Amino acid sequence: MRGKLLLMAGLYLVQGLPYGLQSGLLPVLLRARGLSLTRVGLAKGLYAPWLFKLVWAPLVDTRGSPRVWLALSTAALGVVCGLLASLPPAEEGQVGLPTITAVLLLLLNLGAAVQDVALDTLAVQLLEPAELGPGNTVQVVAYKLGAALAGGGLLALVPTLSWPLLFLLMAVTYLLAAALAWASPALELLPQPQPSEAAPRPGHHLQALLAVPGTLWTAGFVLTYKLGEQGAGSLFPLLLLDRGASAPELGLWNGMGAVACSIAGSSLGGALLARHRQPLPLLRPVLQLRLVGLACQTALLFRLDALGTGVGLGTVLKGVSLLSLCLQHFLGGLVTTVTFTVMMRCSQLAHSALQATHYSLLATLELLGKLLLGTLAGVLADSLGLRPCFSLFLALSAVPTLYLGLAPSSLAR
Repeated sequence: MRGKLLLMAGLYLVQGLPYGLQSGLLPVLLRARGLSLTRVGLAKGLYAPWLFKLVWAPLVDTRGSPRVWLALSTAALGVVCGLLASLPPAEEGQVGLPTITAVLLLLLNLGAAVQDVALDTLAVQLLEPAELGPGNTVQVVAYKLGAALAGGGLLALVPTLSWPLLFLLMAVTYLLAAALAWASPALELLPQPQPSEAAPRPGHHLQALLAVPGTLWTAGFVLTYKLGEQGAGSLFPLLLLDRGASAPELGLWNGMGAVACSIAGSSLGGALLARHRQPLPLLRPVLQLRLVGLACQTALLFRLDALGTGVGLGTVLKGVSLLSLCLQHFLGGLVTTVTFTVMMRCSQLAHSALQATHYSLLATLELLGKLLLGTLAGVLADSLGLRPCFSLFLALSAVPTLYLGLAPSSLAR
């Protein structure tokens, strides 16, 4: 198992680099070059390939092996980074992102999304049921570390390293990861497809996916389990900013502190899974803990709202508020690791020629669930008010706990 986990750690680490690059590093570089906030925000449209993983997931299932797809997509990311090294993000005073740079960044996201499908398929096929807990802990923690390194670590090096050197460094990292994916002895353990296994016809793919035991329940769970958490998490830091917390403080606690606490929560989730093995029985107390944490944060918000916008945060309230942020990220990381283990367990029940597509379906729904309330939270707060809005988030966080009672027995084995 150690060889499998080391391989997954290295590959998931480099998989997190594009997200950190475009969420943390690129906006700062573009703004420093004089681009408007609107154009900096529109650059997030380059994430689009991540929402279409189901388009190429069947190809990963039926054409070639996950090992080949993983090595080629990772090497392609290295080539794209090498090309980006020759182009600046924008010239001084330029009003938009250069077209060639935008196209290469879009290709970077496309390659990362293909790599994501191949790597998840590899994990589904490589991990034994007893290894799912440690495997998913490595997946979540390594991805978050990669995003933090690209977003925060590379940003700290910007005064020292130029744009070309940053991307050359990433290119070398990707090419080394591609060599690791191709030559790793752990991948020799991948099961070989049997000639008697007939893949479902393309027209029956969706029907076959939904027929996998536990799929409908798991799809509903991953679509809803983050709704309340994401809504509250996107608004609460802004409320603290309105009450006098400084941007550097929020950057430290809601940025670096949040990543550290989320990784700690994910690590605890992996340790608990290693002991209990079955993720579903563990989900109930974990979700209940998160609900209690969100209830405390909601009560704190009601207190801050009662003070009014003209009253700043006192020392005690500021400390409690920042602690609440870290606690929610810790509990969120714990819930995520256990949920990803349930997703992977469900995908392992699928036909071997469907596993990449099946896991991609669940992962896409999980992403949509996280984006939905994070995107609409501001609209809900402006239209409903803060108190009704956070009460709604609290109610939404109770739904997954109740939904667990409908879990099928196929996922409990």
